[in-house]
Amino acid sequence: MNAYIQLALMPIIGAFIGWGTNLFAIKLIFRPLNPIKIPFLGIEIQGLIPKRRLDISRSIGEALENEIISTEEIIESLASDKNKTEIIKYIKDVVAKKIDDKLPGFLPSGLRGSIANYVGDIIDRHGNELFDEMKATLIQKAKKEFQLKELVEEKINSFDLEELEDLIIRLSKQELKQIEVLGGIMGFFVGIVQALVSYYFL
Repeated sequence: MNAYIQLALMPIIGAFIGWGTNLFAIKLIFRPLNPIKIPFLGIEIQGLIPKRRLDISRSIGEALENEIISTEEIIESLASDKNKTEIIKYIKDVVAKKIDDKLPGFLPSGLRGSIANYVGDIIDRHGNELFDEMKATLIQKAKKEFQLKELVEEKINSFDLEELEDLIIRLSKQELKQIEVLGGIMGFFVGIVQALVSYYFL
C-alpha cells in the first residue's frame, strides 16, 4: 500500500519541484542585485538584469528607435495634416493677440484690427507652406540633436535596481505567473511518467 501512495505522490511532488524551480529561476533574473563573490571558487553571482543592465538598456533603446518608432515618426505624427489646421489657427490667434498687445495704445482700434487682419490673411495664404518648411526643419534638427535611443537608455539606467525590478515585474506579472504555473504542470506530468515507469517495474 505504501508503494501505491508513493506512486500517487510522485505527480504532486513533481508539480511542486517544477513550480519551485521556475520560481527560483525567475528570482535569479533579478537577484542578487549586487555581485556576491563565493570564496575560494572565484565565482561572482549576480542577477541577469542587474549584471547586464547597460547592455539591456542599450538594446532596448536601439530596438525602440530602429524598429518600433523613430524621432521622425514622432514629429510626423504630432505635425500631421490632421493637426495642421489647428496648429495654423493657433499661430494665427497668438500672432493677432501679440499684435494687439504690442501696438501703441493711441492707434485707432480700426487700424489695429486692420493690421491684425492683414497679418492673419498672410498666415492663411502661406500657412501651409510655412508649416511644411517648419516641420522639415524641425525633423532635420531633431535628427541631429534629439537621440531617442540615448534618451531611453539614460532613462532606464537612471532607475534604481529595485525600482527597475519592480517595473519589470509589474509589466510582465501575468507572463511570469504563467511560467511558474507551466513549471508546475510540466513537473506534474513528469511525475506521472515516473509513477507509470515505477509501477511497471514494481
